[in-house]
Amino acid sequence: MNPIYRDMPTTIFEAMSMRARETGAINLGQGFPDGPINQQVIVMACDAMHHRSNQYPPMVGLPELREAVAGWYARHQALDLNPAEVVVTSGATEAIAAALLALISPGDEVLLFQPLYDAYLPLVQRAGGTARIVDMDRTRWRIDRDSLASAIGPRTRLLVFNDPMNPMSTCAHPDDLALLARTCLDHDLIAVCDEVWEALVYDGAPHRSLMQQPGMRERTVKIGSAGKIFGLTGWKLGWMCAAPPIARVLAKAHQFLTFTSPPHLQWAVAEGLDTQDAWIAAARDEHQASRDFFCAGLQALGLATLPSAATYFVTVDLAASGLVLDDIAFCEQILARAGVAAIPISAFYAESAPTHLVRFCFAKHRSTLQTALDGLARALPVLR
Repeated sequence: MNPIYRDMPTTIFEAMSMRARETGAINLGQGFPDGPINQQVIVMACDAMHHRSNQYPPMVGLPELREAVAGWYARHQALDLNPAEVVVTSGATEAIAAALLALISPGDEVLLFQPLYDAYLPLVQRAGGTARIVDMDRTRWRIDRDSLASAIGPRTRLLVFNDPMNPMSTCAHPDDLALLARTCLDHDLIAVCDEVWEALVYDGAPHRSLMQQPGMRERTVKIGSAGKIFGLTGWKLGWMCAAPPIARVLAKAHQFLTFTSPPHLQWAVAEGLDTQDAWIAAARDEHQASRDFFCAGLQALGLATLPSAATYFVTVDLAASGLVLDDIAFCEQILARAGVAAIPISAFYAESAPTHLVRFCFAKHRSTLQTALDGLARALPVLR
C-alpha cells in the first residue's frame, strides 16, 4: 500500500460515530441534526427527480442554483456575487479539497488556524503544501497577532479560515477579520474561507464574511453548504464562490474530483434558497433553543460550558468542571458509563493540543438531549 494513504488518519467524526453505532450510544459527536429538517426542499427534490433531468448537469452547477446562491448572499450578506463566480460542489469538504488542490503548488506554505477542522491538514499535505500552524488565543479564541506574523514566510501563499469555527462555536471578531484582510493584502495571500455555519449564528448576531472586508473581494474563496442551511447534511451539496480568475481555476480542480452533483438536489436547493428564508430563520431559532436547553442541563450537572455563538456545538471545560480526566479519557468513560458519544477537542489540533475540552452536538430532539443528560448525571459521580 502506498504509505501516503496508509498514514492518512480516520476522521474523529467517523471513529466516534462508529463507536456510537457499535455500542448503541447517543451520538452527540458528529454534527448532524435530528431536526428541524426542511421537508419542502425534500419534496422539491423528489419532484425534480421525477419530472426533470437525471442526467449530468453542467460541471460548474445548474444556472438556477448558481443564481440562487448569489441571490441569497446578496440578501443576507450584501455581497455582489455574479452567478458565474459560483461553482457547485459535492459538499463543502469537496469544495475545500478542490480549492486547496487548485491553489497550492508544491512547496507553498498555507496558514492554518488551530483548533482546525480535521480535513484541512491532510488536504494541504496531499496537495504538496506545507502547513504553518497558527494557534488561536486559548483564553478568548481570538487570533494572536504575533503568532500570525511569525508564521508567515516567503513561501506563504494561502490561509484557510473557518468562521463560524468548528469546534469552538465562535464567530470571528471584527478586528480579527480586519487583521486577516490586512495580512492577505500585505503578503499577497488568498483566503480560503470555510463558512458552512453562516446560517447558524445565534443571539441576533450577523454573520460577517472575510470576503466583505476591503480588498478581499478579489482574493477570497468563500465556501458554503446547503446541508447545513437546510438540515440535510447527507445531501453533500455545497459551493465555492470567488472572483472569475480564481473561480475558473477552482472549477478545473472540481472537474477531476466529483465533476458534478445530483441535478435534482441542485434544483431543490435553488428553490429553497429562493423561497425558504423564513424557515431558515426559524430553524436557527430552534437550534438556539436546543443550545440553551442543553447548556442549562450541562451546567446543572456541574459541567462548565464555553460560550456557543454558532454551529451545532457546545464545548465543556473539564478542568473548570473539577474533572481531572483528559478529554480522550472522558469521552471513553462517558461512552461506556453514560451511553453518550462526544468529541475530544484535542483531535482538532495538529500540535500542542489542550486536553481539557470536549465538544457536544446539541442539534437533537429535546428528548434525546434529556436522555443524554440523564446518562451523564449517572456517570459523573463516578468520574469525579
